[in-house]
Amino acid sequence: MKIIELKETVTASNDRDAQVLRQELTQKGTLLINLMASPGAGKTTLLERTIRDLKERYAIAVMEADVDSDVDARRVEKLGAKAVQAHTGGMCHMDAGMTRTALEELGEDHFDLVFLENVGNLICPAEFDTGAQKRVMLLSVPEGDDKPLKYPLMFSVSDVLILTKTDVAPYFDFDFEACKQRARKLNPNIAIFEVSSKTGAGFDAWESWLENAIQDTAAKN
Repeated sequence: MKIIELKETVTASNDRDAQVLRQELTQKGTLLINLMASPGAGKTTLLERTIRDLKERYAIAVMEADVDSDVDARRVEKLGAKAVQAHTGGMCHMDAGMTRTALEELGEDHFDLVFLENVGNLICPAEFDTGAQKRVMLLSVPEGDDKPLKYPLMFSVSDVLILTKTDVAPYFDFDFEACKQRARKLNPNIAIFEVSSKTGAGFDAWESWLENAIQDTAAKN
């Protein structure tokens, strides 16, 4: 009987496809951000404020990945950003091939910045390279500061950790310094921002990082 290590084969193939896609996007001067988090962490709300702040300076699009529904894509479109809804057919993540298909649905317009709002999950999305140049994860205060201990891969592969919903910190036992130390133990190079999408606190630092990343990508074009 022949045994095929399917996961390893699929992952290796996806990694190759992702690298090709990443090179193509960089050549076009388009920065793709893979935005990952648990359901309810505030991905779409963070995107809404970020788009409002930056849409006059950059051409922005969003790919919304969900098992079903188009509610998030509709929220983004109301802000004037182009959006496409990607239904994953029950899968708990996006991969490079799915990302390419969603990008093609955005059309031939040039975008400086494209967000992929990945399926809400702290496990599967960390395992699959989508072709994005940067991976950004959100962790909300209500989720607890122990998540780096429980989901180490997500923190290890992310370029940025955004601690969200800081406005509700007084009501939760969330140790910011402990969380940061745990994340940096897994990933010493991770950039960490504390933000509140409700009040706008911390968005200057987050958006400064984002603009630098956009400009770096454009410079490689």
